[in-house]
Amino acid sequence: MKKSLLFCAALGLLLGTSACNDNLYQDPQTSKTLGAFLRNETEVEEYVNAVYGTLQAQGLYGLYLPAITEIPSDNTYDEVPANDDGIYGQLDQFTTIPSNAVVTSVWQASYQGIQRANVVLSHIGNVSYASTTTRDARVGEMKFIRALLYFNLVRLYGDVPLVTQETTDPNAYFGQGRTAAAQVYTQIINDLTDAIKVLPGTVSQAGRVRQTAAQALLAKVYLTQQNYSAALPLLQTVVSSGRHALQGNPADIFSLTNKNNSEIIFAVQFASGVNGNTEGSIAYQQFSPSGTVSGAKGHNLPTKSLYALYGSTDRRKDVYVGVTSSGTPFLKKLVLPTTVITDGGSNQVVLRYADVLLMLAEVQNELANTTDAATNLNLIRTRAGLANTTATTQAALRAAIALERRLELVGEGQRWFDLLRTSTAISVMNSYFSANGILITIDSHHLLMPVPQAQVNTDPAIKQNPGY
Repeated sequence: MKKSLLFCAALGLLLGTSACNDNLYQDPQTSKTLGAFLRNETEVEEYVNAVYGTLQAQGLYGLYLPAITEIPSDNTYDEVPANDDGIYGQLDQFTTIPSNAVVTSVWQASYQGIQRANVVLSHIGNVSYASTTTRDARVGEMKFIRALLYFNLVRLYGDVPLVTQETTDPNAYFGQGRTAAAQVYTQIINDLTDAIKVLPGTVSQAGRVRQTAAQALLAKVYLTQQNYSAALPLLQTVVSSGRHALQGNPADIFSLTNKNNSEIIFAVQFASGVNGNTEGSIAYQQFSPSGTVSGAKGHNLPTKSLYALYGSTDRRKDVYVGVTSSGTPFLKKLVLPTTVITDGGSNQVVLRYADVLLMLAEVQNELANTTDAATNLNLIRTRAGLANTTATTQAALRAAIALERRLELVGEGQRWFDLLRTSTAISVMNSYFSANGILITIDSHHLLMPVPQAQVNTDPAIKQNPGY
C-alpha cells in the first residue's frame, strides 16, 4: 500500500490534475484517458492501490472519520472546542454548520474513493490478469471499499447521491439529487454479497480486504437495519472460520510490533518513517491532550465519565484509556510516533474480532437466545479480567452488551453509530448532558450531519438536511 501515494502523484501528472486531492465527484477523470492508462495488470494494480490510499486520507480514516463517529457521542469530547476553527467543537456541542471542514472532507474523500473504485470496476474486466482469481479478488476488494464508504455516508448524512459506474459526467455526482437511503442500503448489501463470493479467506499483503471482512461488514449492515436473522449466520461464519481470535492481552491488540494480528479483520494501514514521513497518521497529534506532547491538539479525548466506567480490575483500564497527571483521559490505542508527532504508525481499525463477538451477542439477544448471548459477551469480559455478566433478561443483557461495546471499542468509530442504530442517541446524549451540567439538548435533526454547503451551492438538486 505504500506505493499508493506515489502512484497518486504520478497519476496526477499523467492526467494533468491532482489525482489524490481533486473532488472527483465534481471533476471525474475521463474514460478515454483512463482507458489508455489502465491497459494491463500492473497499471490496474497501481490504481487499486490508489483506491486503498484514499482510505488513508485526512477526510476518512486518517483523521476525520474517527472524530465524526465518536465526538458527538458520550464517549469522547473536544478539550479545546474553539481551536482549529471550532470544527471539532461543533461536533461536540451539536452546533455543526454545513461549511464545517470535517463534514465537508468526509463527504469529499468518500466520493473520491467511490469514484476510484468505480473506475477499477469499469476497466478491470477488459484487462488480462495472470490469475483470474486475483482479478476476481480485486473486484471484491473494490466492492467492499465502495460499500464501506456508502455505509458511512448513509449513516452520517441520510439520503446521498448513489453512483456505481465510472462517469465523465459531473452531473452523475451532482445534479441527480439524493438517492433514498433504502436504495443506498440495497446497493451496499449487493456489493458486499458479491464481494463475499470472490474474496480470499487469507491475504498475503497486510491491509487487503479478505472474505471475513465483507461478512462482518454485511452483518453490521443487517444489524443496523435490525435484520437480526440475516446478520446471525454471517457472524457465525466469521467465528467458525477459525481465521480470527481474541488476543490474550488487551495491550497486544494495538501494539506496533503486533499490527494486523489475528484479532484485526480489517484496518487502514499507516506506517511511521516511510516516504519522508508521509505514510503516517496525524491522529496521535490531534487526539492527545493539549500540553502533554509538543503540538498536541486535545481533540477527540475520552470523557471522564467513560474512564470512570472501567473497574479497578479491568485489564483495559490504562491500556485502552489512560489519564494524564492532571486527570485528563486520553486514548492509548494510538501509539506515540517514533519520528514526528504527525507521522503516527498506528493503524485505524475498522473491523476486529471483539466487535464481531459483541455483534453476535447482540443479535442472539434480540433473537431471544439470551444464553448464547451471555456466553459471547463473557468472552470479552473474561479477556478483560472481569467476572461473567450477571445480566439474565433480554433487557439487562441489551444494556450490558451496549456498555461492553463502549468499553471495548472506544476510539474505533463505533459509539455514535451504535447510538443511531439503537435509536437511543437523543435520550442517551440528553441524559449525559444533564448529568454533567452541560447546557445542550439535542433533537431528531441532530441525528444527521449537514450536507456540505459547497455541495448544496453547486448542486440545485441537493437539498439540505432539516435544521441546518
